[in-house]
Amino acid sequence: MPALAPHVERLVDLALEEDLALGDATSEATIDAAARATGRFLAKDDLVVAGTAVAARVFERLGAACRFDAADGARVAKGAFFGTAEGPARALLAAERTALNFLQRLSGVATATAACVAALAAGGGRTRLLDTRKTTPGWRRLEKEAVRAGGGVNHRFSLGDGILVKDNHVAACGGVAEAVRRARARGNALLRVEVEVVDLPGLEEAIAAGADIVLLDNLDDAALAEAVRRAKGRVLLEASGNMTLDRLPRVAATGVDFVSVGAITHSARAVDISFELG
Repeated sequence: MPALAPHVERLVDLALEEDLALGDATSEATIDAAARATGRFLAKDDLVVAGTAVAARVFERLGAACRFDAADGARVAKGAFFGTAEGPARALLAAERTALNFLQRLSGVATATAACVAALAAGGGRTRLLDTRKTTPGWRRLEKEAVRAGGGVNHRFSLGDGILVKDNHVAACGGVAEAVRRARARGNALLRVEVEVVDLPGLEEAIAAGADIVLLDNLDDAALAEAVRRAKGRVLLEASGNMTLDRLPRVAATGVDFVSVGAITHSARAVDISFELG
């Protein structure tokens, strides 16, 4: 398996150090050092897979081989086996929890993302799902990869990837128009300028000021539809705030370009996956 990004390799180091700093007292006491075994990954939920590369790396670091039959982004039904690890029995058991922590969490993000993408598609429009920077510290690269596996689109990876003028920026510099003016004057010409507004007058001000994208924060469905009518394709529109699976089809039907949902990373439920020796 090819090397992971250096940042992710460091995460694997930290995770294994956290679990094995004092060794594995149970396996060392009960399992012969020469014993070998094979284990399989069992889906105990319907899920969308993500995190296979980092999970496999955990086993490799401890001298075991690991492969998955389902690639990231694949759907796996509850009750299906979808990967195998084999090698020294002690290594398999030492790697098990760390690998599952990565795999369950990241597959949970992908599964939550896929549910939101499906809900938007049910609205009959072209609205795409964006993630946010509301990620687990240190896990952003992995969680954003999981979002892509689930069919979502990545927003900014960091504060330097684009200009997003939020409410506190607007308050600090005296208004939407002034914030956009400063962003245009001082920002990199290759960076698009997005500005957050909380009402329709704010949208008009942002468009007049030359924003590329307008983030419509906590507008109701009727206001979102009116925003699309007023924008007339002059700017891209992103809707955010109070987005639920039940609401997403209605939001997509308004015609906004994007919906951002922080919950797909900050509140995704880890799916249930077990690792069974046999």
